[in-house]
Amino acid sequence: MGWRASVGATVTTVVVLFSGYLVADALDVVPGMLTTASPPAPAAPFPTAPGATTGPTPERSLPDLPSDAPEPAASAVGKLVTGLTKDDRLGKRVGALVVDAASGETLGAAAPDRAMIPASTQKLFTAVAALAGPGGDTTLPTTAVLDETHLVLVGGGDMMLAAGAGHAEAVNGRAGLGDLADQAAAQVLDAGQDTVTLGLDDSLFSGPAVPADVPAADVKDGYTAPVAALAVDVARTTDEEYAPRQKDPAMAAARTFAKALEKRGVTVRGEVSRETAPSSAREVGRVESAPLRDVVGDMLRRSDNAITEVVGRIVALDAGDPGTGAAAIQAVTAQVEELGVDMDGATLVDLSGLGRGSRATPGQLAAVLTLAVDPDHPELRDVADGLAVAGLNGTLHDRYPKSNPGRGYVNGKTGSLPRVTGLAGTVVTADDRLLVFVTLADKVPEGGAAGARVIFDSFAGHLADCGCR
Repeated sequence: MGWRASVGATVTTVVVLFSGYLVADALDVVPGMLTTASPPAPAAPFPTAPGATTGPTPERSLPDLPSDAPEPAASAVGKLVTGLTKDDRLGKRVGALVVDAASGETLGAAAPDRAMIPASTQKLFTAVAALAGPGGDTTLPTTAVLDETHLVLVGGGDMMLAAGAGHAEAVNGRAGLGDLADQAAAQVLDAGQDTVTLGLDDSLFSGPAVPADVPAADVKDGYTAPVAALAVDVARTTDEEYAPRQKDPAMAAARTFAKALEKRGVTVRGEVSRETAPSSAREVGRVESAPLRDVVGDMLRRSDNAITEVVGRIVALDAGDPGTGAAAIQAVTAQVEELGVDMDGATLVDLSGLGRGSRATPGQLAAVLTLAVDPDHPELRDVADGLAVAGLNGTLHDRYPKSNPGRGYVNGKTGSLPRVTGLAGTVVTADDRLLVFVTLADKVPEGGAAGARVIFDSFAGHLADCGCR
């Protein structure tokens, strides 16, 4: 019995058990997109800072498949690709590429070298760069330092802080400002003090907090947040996934920290001041984010736009570059090229794909996915493992009905912008062969977004059902 057959019943059961748990942002749809369903919007941000600690070896969620599983015939896969590109409902610009993960052989292709709008499939570049550069064990510290009676809160890139206690098993909320306040207040009080002034050092990142090519309406509607060196719950102002965001996330977090200190018996005198922490200050508290591998996985599954921008800035800092958006784009591109991916012809105006103007080819996206499943690059495996699972979680949780053979066997990164639909990922065939695939359409007819997603899902389902010999 093959791997697919042995886990089929389990996948179905898990899908049912988790159906009420999954978040409403599953479709990664941005404003202006027409759809027959109630589309959730893109995602929020993720943090990152240069402080590496050793974490546990990650478990692989993609299974080991039989080495002798038969490779689908290129002629059969090619027919599937041809049928996809001839579907008028996708418009006049369709790109597709199917590659055998083990052999690297191209099994089907249509315009693989055409520069197209990638939308959120573009996040794959940042994900690979983060795990190849800073590395999956990297965590983002938030610290408090004390200089006599002056306390400074120092941001290390974690925009997913909890306002109170941190949660050891969480990604969003792993580190808590309440825990940091416990540590800092104890040291202040032990020194015989009960009053401090409070400063905020959020100088880790610089430059524009939102990429220039991201529409202001997308920020207003909560599809992203201003990038900051620290924030509570990715700067959301309510518990809604796409809530309005704090205009100054770091300062809002500092004021939350001040209130936490007051509750612990330390009076904060005056207003919080923005400054650089003095070199004479001593550390009196530290909390750490989830490891970068977990941040990247959550970023991919939920298609979190702001966190992608933060992770890109961490890549830049790790490379010795400034923590700006422009430096992040350059650093991510350089890191992907260092891995052997030819980025010639690609244009990135941001890192999340939310900005208008980015271009990448199906071949470039397929190349980074192939690296992520390559046994010679175990450090990138968490990119493949972090993709949303069809019918189960993330931006694919409410796609792939039971009638689609790809349910549970397709792992993918979705992409949606007005008149743009994309899906890139991996699929296990009926013969237990792992394939990498990319599908993009960037001139979808008006009102055709929902249908385009169904068409791409159906294509991936045919690959999953493929003996194709």
